[in-house]
Amino acid sequence: MIEIGRLPNSRAAQAFVDYLKGEHIDCQIEPLEQGVAILVIHDKDVEQARTEFAHFMAHPYDSKYLQASWEHGDTQTKIDYGAPSLQLFTQFITGAGPVTLIVFAVCVLIFAAMNLGFANQTYAALSYFGAVPNSEFSQFWRVFTPSLLHFSAMHVIFNLLWWWYLGGKIETRIGTAPLLILLFVAGTLPNVIQYYVGGPNFGGLSGVVYAVVGYTWIMGIRKPVAGIGLPPSYMAFMMIWLALGFTDILGVAVANGAHIGGLLIGLAQGLFDSRKSSSSI
Repeated sequence: MIEIGRLPNSRAAQAFVDYLKGEHIDCQIEPLEQGVAILVIHDKDVEQARTEFAHFMAHPYDSKYLQASWEHGDTQTKIDYGAPSLQLFTQFITGAGPVTLIVFAVCVLIFAAMNLGFANQTYAALSYFGAVPNSEFSQFWRVFTPSLLHFSAMHVIFNLLWWWYLGGKIETRIGTAPLLILLFVAGTLPNVIQYYVGGPNFGGLSGVVYAVVGYTWIMGIRKPVAGIGLPPSYMAFMMIWLALGFTDILGVAVANGAHIGGLLIGLAQGLFDSRKSSSSI
């Protein structure tokens, strides 16, 4: 038996295996500590199975996989998903890489500190140049750290859900390096733009979020074999949200400069990376 790929979700793996059965490829699922492996029984089927796996990674919601589950699914197959809470935690961990999870945790810890009596100290340490007295340009971290500040529960939840969902896909399917570039470039340059547009009092991971949105969308269009993409409805929602930031409908101050700057950075990096060979990304 030869392993052709791994998936974090057992249900998705079962749908793919059912499809391969319809293509007369004998295979099976092997549970791992994190996720599952897909094993092909016969050597002669490996090349075709790998081609099909690449297509599945690029188009996991293709209707043919659902149809295959109806036609070839084994009603006796029983997958142990464990306790619901454990399953959710496992999916959270396996759906992202270390950079995604570290940034997620740091933002949560900073938000917790700001709501547990340390708001002034935290803001004074991490805000942009000029937001507080004695903030000097020698404190170079201030060009980035406002991206880690969030001022409401809705703010941090919205940003971190998108960061985990899209940042996790980029890191696990393409690599850590592209995500780190997006994080640091979109976590700094849009802050500079926002400073000149609206002053130093701002914060949030939104610029980085719009960068991973733009990157995922353009890679899905130009290089679907990379295994990431953003459904048109999701992209439309984010563009509507971006437009609403220029109105008073949201009822809060919005860092529009950071949002637009981050989106442009993500699109630019996506265009650049989509021209590389798969092995060099």
